[in-house]
Amino acid sequence: MGITSFYFLCFFTLLFVLYYVIPGRAQWLLLLACSVAYYLLSGNGLLIAYPLASVSACYVGIRLLSCVPPEDARKRRIVLLMTILVNIGVLVVLKYVNFGIYTIDGIAQLLGSRETLIESVDFLIPLGVSFYTFSLLGYVVDVYYGIAKPQTNYLKLMLYGMYFPVIISGPILKYREHGEQFFEPHPFDYRRITRGFQRMAWGFFKKLVIAERLGILVDTVYGGYVDYPGAFIWIATACYAFQLYTDFSGCMDIVLGMSESLGILLPENFQTPFFAGSIAEYWRRWHITLGVWMKEYVFYPVLRTDFFAGLNKSWRERFGKKKGKQYATFVAMFILWLTVGIWHGGDWKFVIGSGLLHWFYIVMEELLAPPSARLMEKWGMEPKGRFIGAVRVIRTFFLVCIGDLFFRASSVGDAFSMLKRAVSVFNPSVLWNGAILGLGLDWIEMGIVFVSLAVLCAVSVMQQKGPVRDKIAGMALPLRWAIWYMLLFSVILLGCYGPGYSAGEFIYQGF
Repeated sequence: MGITSFYFLCFFTLLFVLYYVIPGRAQWLLLLACSVAYYLLSGNGLLIAYPLASVSACYVGIRLLSCVPPEDARKRRIVLLMTILVNIGVLVVLKYVNFGIYTIDGIAQLLGSRETLIESVDFLIPLGVSFYTFSLLGYVVDVYYGIAKPQTNYLKLMLYGMYFPVIISGPILKYREHGEQFFEPHPFDYRRITRGFQRMAWGFFKKLVIAERLGILVDTVYGGYVDYPGAFIWIATACYAFQLYTDFSGCMDIVLGMSESLGILLPENFQTPFFAGSIAEYWRRWHITLGVWMKEYVFYPVLRTDFFAGLNKSWRERFGKKKGKQYATFVAMFILWLTVGIWHGGDWKFVIGSGLLHWFYIVMEELLAPPSARLMEKWGMEPKGRFIGAVRVIRTFFLVCIGDLFFRASSVGDAFSMLKRAVSVFNPSVLWNGAILGLGLDWIEMGIVFVSLAVLCAVSVMQQKGPVRDKIAGMALPLRWAIWYMLLFSVILLGCYGPGYSAGEFIYQGF
């Protein structure tokens, strides 16, 4: 039951009405019941056993950590490691067995065709397995370090781990910041509810009007790239970058808006990432909660290990204090980005496109920063000027697109083949000779895409100076209502939905 479907809207409408009719102290129980119902209605209902197993393992771990005194560090460490191993073990078996299928073909030959085996494994993967696993594990680690209060109510922990809007595509939560609000009463608040609905409408606009149309063009080129060399590949890759952004951030807008209308404020996951001037800044703006989780629970713990303490000391003596520390940090960053790539999926295209390639970008940015600064100073250029800033934004977007090409391609081999065909054929004329109209969208559909992207860019520019909803709220009443009605009717009239059409699942729903 996709969240852009008619059935889901009926589901949410019923939840919304009941939520503000029943007593506030019972609202969390309704959310729990709806979360379980959503999971049962969204595919193979038996797969609910997996999130329940994760919740149960974390609940037992939290209770044990509450019972073991802080002085008994050894027992507490054993409890933490066992809880982590159980959850990560299930995640690895469910999500990354494809690595075995891709690298050990003998298994596929013994058990059947490779494609059949992969389809069978994918069928067993529960919805949102990475998101609920990370949210729950982060909470257990925080309880271990004493920075989060232990939740001793199993049903409340279950709601935190299985809250249905979040389990689709995130964001990844921190219990110490967002957990308790699930269980507090939330009275009817007109302003908060309308703001939530406004954000949901913006999310539907991104997904149904922009992402679904761009997906048609992208699928055409990536599905037959041999027939679409040169500029076709660059156009499709840039379109995929926007498709991925509008799809994922659109999902976040719907999820955050839906939760806001229920009185639950979730963390932001995007901050106009295409305005980033570097890859490091891009990842501070893109999938923010994943980046924060990885830094807190992977990167910093790795740096605190005895191995890295010794490596840092050794390399400081060998290369100097500054460079030694920097080189040791690069090694820890390699582990971080390898983990980020693996998190995105059990395929080397994810490890490269969303992980190691971005590690390489960031390392090169840091190593080349000093000579670049000296060169600009020699040429009399202002490093913080608008021109240099614009060049950096364009460069960052191009580098991100290369990673997205690996992310979207069917395999690493196809990604390299596409790159080869993209640079070996020079055909810029496709931009003006009408060839683009042969990629699945006619001129009316292309016009809708261009206008919609222009609106998206304008809103993104406005977001640099603060929340757009606050700016609209300060406008005159007729203008304010005109804007929201235009957005609503744009979704109704231009959105890709309806009988005979099935909007694609959110891209990150598979992670």
